[in-house]
Amino acid sequence: MTTLRRIALLTFSAPLALSLAACGDSATTEGEIAESAPVAKVAAPAGQSWADVATVSEYDGYVMGNPDAPIKLVEYASLTCGACAAFSTEAAEPLRDEYINTGAVSYEIRNQVHNAIDLVLARLVRCGQPESFHPLAEQIWLNLGPLMQQTQANPQALEAAMTLPENQRFAAIGEASGVFDFFAARGLSRDQARTCLADNASVTAIAERSEAQSTEFNVTGTPTFFINGTRVDGTSWNIVEPLLQRAGAR
Repeated sequence: MTTLRRIALLTFSAPLALSLAACGDSATTEGEIAESAPVAKVAAPAGQSWADVATVSEYDGYVMGNPDAPIKLVEYASLTCGACAAFSTEAAEPLRDEYINTGAVSYEIRNQVHNAIDLVLARLVRCGQPESFHPLAEQIWLNLGPLMQQTQANPQALEAAMTLPENQRFAAIGEASGVFDFFAARGLSRDQARTCLADNASVTAIAERSEAQSTEFNVTGTPTFFINGTRVDGTSWNIVEPLLQRAGAR
């Protein structure tokens, strides 16, 4: 069975559970976060804050902040995951203001795709400039409950969309799920969204990277965090923040 076929089946088997519950097994520790001396702050480029700086990593993760930051926080996240939404709601502001803007910490989001709606959302947050990825992801998580209710309002249309040829399928899912209106209200027009989703190769690549990286790094659920390559045992900001400080962000 292909990656896209597996993702399609998940859309119709348990979509509500993916939005309301924790989204997989909790992380397991694979080593301790090394305790380091405080890391010096790094000035942002002239006229910018580090939170305005976005780059794309070799893993197709979207990095907010200093790309050369000595402390690198990586999150494997699903855009339809309630636990990811809870982390974003709690952590986004302090993480940005107190850590990323010092230049000592960067924050990278890599998508683990759980279902076809998730895949469509993952493509649409990539549809603009890299700087728009994190704000759009935050908006999805902030509005996750009503957005998921909206996407599940017309399951027959979603099923019909999944039977279309691949170059039509994902735009049809976007239309049937109502997410085009959500993105249009945040600056991404319906025409732009359709064009991005019609690029089947780019959509397929997101799904394939998700599967390959989940295997490579043993990511069994979301959110899963790594600090400087060491897996974090926990999914909440009150666990992640002290570990950032232990790594030198203080």
